[in-house]
Amino acid sequence: MIKNHEAIYALYPSVVKVIHDIAYDIKDNVVDIDLDQVNAWIDPNAHKVKRADAYPPIGDQLDALWKGGTALEEMKAMVMAVKDKYPKP
Repeated sequence: MIKNHEAIYALYPSVVKVIHDIAYDIKDNVVDIDLDQVNAWIDPNAHKVKRADAYPPIGDQLDALWKGGTALEEMKAMVMAVKDKYPKP
């Protein structure tokens, strides 16, 4: 069973829809999919979601920016810790 439709769309640009285990192109032709390749695909944007959930609230970031000094340096350290934890691929 195909689990990751996002991988299919990324790896096979001709695919316009996936229904159950079958991928189709714009003319409703079946597109052959290599499941090993699909399962091995790594989302290049996965780090963005993880980072967004881990960053301090934007209000706190803006407050630290406004205050400057120690507050800003502490906020920079928190943001960099998140970036280090979830690096870009």
